[in-house]
Parts: sequence; structure tokens; C-alpha cells
Amino acid sequence: MSQLRMLLSVALTVLLLTPGLAMAKDFTIGLILVGPYNDKGYSQAQYEGGKYVEAHVPGTKLIYLDKVNPADRPGLTLPQVVDDLVEKGADLIIAGSDDMKDGIVEAASMHPDKTFVHVSGDTTWSGQGPANLGNLFARMEYPKMMAGFTAAMTTETGKIGFLGPLINEETRRLVASAYLGAAHAWTTVRGKDIKDLTFNVKWIGFWFNIPGVTADPTQMANTFFDSGYDVVISGIDTPEAVTVAKQKKEQGKNVFALPYDYEKACEGQGSICLGVPYFNWGPGFMRIVQQVQAGTYKPAFEWESPYWADINDPDKSPVGFMPGDGMSAKTKAELDAFIGKLGSGKLDLFTGPLNYQDGSVFLKAGEKATDKQIWYLGQLLEGMEGLSSPK
Repeated sequence: MSQLRMLLSVALTVLLLTPGLAMAKDFTIGLILVGPYNDKGYSQAQYEGGKYVEAHVPGTKLIYLDKVNPADRPGLTLPQVVDDLVEKGADLIIAGSDDMKDGIVEAASMHPDKTFVHVSGDTTWSGQGPANLGNLFARMEYPKMMAGFTAAMTTETGKIGFLGPLINEETRRLVASAYLGAAHAWTTVRGKDIKDLTFNVKWIGFWFNIPGVTADPTQMANTFFDSGYDVVISGIDTPEAVTVAKQKKEQGKNVFALPYDYEKACEGQGSICLGVPYFNWGPGFMRIVQQVQAGTYKPAFEWESPYWADINDPDKSPVGFMPGDGMSAKTKAELDAFIGKLGSGKLDLFTGPLNYQDGSVFLKAGEKATDKQIWYLGQLLEGMEGLSSPK
């Protein structure tokens, strides 16, 4: 027995002293979610991204606080949330929403020994953030183009509604992307006049419904369908557009909807669901966790493109578009061709001539938008209905 103990002691000493053989330190991810972790939308997609890391990187643990917004947790500040996560052992803090920008900058400055990532936001790009804060987002513009394309291939009335959250640079560029996809399908594929396409955006005022604070997305979706719009694209974090579309279908209306954010948002929704543009945060979160563990992470502005070989690859693509049961075989074939052109670079919808909503020039004929022109899109585009800025 004493000989066995001696051998075990020697083996443990070698393990601890030999570079590359030491046991990996446990690593805790602190995730801050703007909505419920099970919202079947934006927050759930991020929560499952954290669980993906847990499943793929040994020794990692996810801790989180959801519903971090003024309605659900009035008076709670981002620095307070971060203090709690750090106290619980978080090594990496991920703030999940654009509206957390100011708070996460303050919190990162207060904890210079921790690594922070703001999902969305641009503080690293603009040079306004502390050195321990990076930004991560995915080019959802492409899946939104696919959503708009699908909507325009499907509509029989030529009237597409877009249920928007709050108005900021992120939401303007995503709504504009959906419009560009719709306009391309309507004119180039279906051969119709752009003047016969209505694309109307109605904003609720936040990422999801807050009774008494936001406009009611259920009421807005009903208004769209009752006004002759037969396809509604959702830009909010929750599934009201799909719920209302199902109700209208049961009443005999031939209507459709496209939810947002969460890969499985069309599951169980039947033929009213055309498809869903969604985020896949797992691979990006995992890459950053591994870099932080290795000491190689350098905070930067990262705006990741789809994995064009298979946009729905769960291990490689940061965004995807999952077709729903309501998508026709013809639309599916045309959508696949459209995706192929986007991925190859043969088609760039952010190419002029394009004007802003007020008629001023956004892009001259043949001019391609830069990343910053897209990211900081100042207005909706000409041909779109709806507000470009809050009243």
C-alpha cells in the first residue's frame, strides 16, 4: 500500500509540474439576458449558446440572470448585476443586449481583471470602451434578407408587415435588409413592379411587450392582418406574430408569419410559419471562452458572417434561416438560389442606387455600402413605410 501511495504521489507531482498536463481550471461564464431565458426568442438563443459551451468545453459552467430590463427589474443596474456574477465566480461576463451598452462599459471599467463581451454594441470599434471589453455580433442582415425574400415570394396581396421592436441603428439596418430581400424577390424573381409592393414597419417600443409601456404587438399584428397584409415578419423577441397568424388561419384567412431569433420558433406552428432567421451563439461563445482560457483573447469588434457552405450548421454558422412548413417548394428552390448568390458574392443588395426614406442619396449607382454605412444606417430606405426615428 505504501508503494502504491508513493507512485500516486510521484504521478501527481509530474502532472502538476509538467507544462500542458496540469488540470484545467474551472471556468465560469456569467450571462446577462434582457428577456426570459425560455422566451423562444433572442434570450433563449443566447442561453442555449451558453449551454452549448458547457456541453463542449470541459470544466465550464454557465451562470446567468435573465429579465434584466427596466420593467422586470426596475432600479437594477448593470454594474450591480456584474458585481453579483463576479462574486459568484464569473471569469467572463457576456451582456446580451444592445441597450446594455452604457452599463456594461461602466461595469467593465470597475472590474479590469475580468473579461467582458457585449453582444451587439460597438464600443471596441469606436474606441470608446475599456481594454477588457469586446463586442460580438453576427451578420443577421443576411437571414433578414432571406426572410424578406420569402415573404415577397409568398404574399398574394403585395402587402408585407414588419413588427419592429425599438428604433435604433441595429433595428433600422435589419428592417432595411428584410425590405431589400423582399424587393429583390418581388421585382427580379416575380417580375412585378416595386410600386405594387407595400412594406410597412410598425414599432412597439422595446424588444418585447411590456404592458403599459410598449405598444401591444398582438394588437399590431391583428391590425396588419385585418388591413390586408397577408405576411408579417417579426423583429421582436417574442412570438406574437405567429400566434396571431395561427388565429387568423383558423378563422379562414390565408396568412403567414416569420418569427425571429430562435431556431425552433417555427416548430409546432404549422403551415402559417414560413421560416425563421435565427442566431446561433454557441460557436462564437465557445471560441471566445477558449481564447480567454488560453490567454489569447484580444477584445475586438467581431461581426461574424454566416457559414455559407451550410448556414444552418449548428457548429459553424453564427446565424441561419430555418424554413417553416408554410414555405412552398417553389419558394424553397428560389430561396436556395438566392442564398447561393449572397454567399458567393454575386449578389450584394446593399449596392446603389439606393435612397434614404426622405429621398436623399444613401448609395450612388454601383456604389457598395461599407460595413460602417450598414451598421450606422441612419434612416429606413425609400420604398419603406414607417418611422425612421422615435417621435
